[in-house]
Amino acid sequence: MRKSALLPALILGAVMAPVLGGCSLEPVYAGGGSGAVAQGLSAIEVAPIPGRSGWLMRDALNQRMGNGGGSARYRLDVVLDDQLTGLGLLGDDTIGRERRTLRARYRLVDLASGETLLDATDGADAGIDVVSSEYATIAAEQTALENLTDDVADSIVTRVSTTLRQQMQPQVEDQ
Repeated sequence: MRKSALLPALILGAVMAPVLGGCSLEPVYAGGGSGAVAQGLSAIEVAPIPGRSGWLMRDALNQRMGNGGGSARYRLDVVLDDQLTGLGLLGDDTIGRERRTLRARYRLVDLASGETLLDATDGADAGIDVVSSEYATIAAEQTALENLTDDVADSIVTRVSTTLRQQMQPQVEDQ
């Protein structure tokens, strides 16, 4: 970084530090792998999800949450809706473009109480060019599914982490 660019950054940091310091923001993953949220994520059992997209989603979620295979405190139930829609008709009445949509409806359940801590929906879409090679089109559809699964899994883990963080914060009573 050049000195001329470094100086404004230092000034901005010095001005904003007192402002941000008083807002009590904390990182979600405070404490790293031994922090409360990381421990909560590793205590989540992802229920089996049917189909190829379900296998991909369950694997992606387990990888992101660090499922250690220990005793589960929570269960994550996921229902997927994977749609492939043809768009853009060409002059010869063939489809020139497809849209793959992956939606996930999920619930985080506390196994001890049976209480639903989170009930939400996330999703992602991808456009696919349909080319003359059927193999290339099928490969593009599969790659789109893998990428959409990663995107939706990231969204799910972020929302679950936020929910766990809120559950673990001490409740402040109204005065």
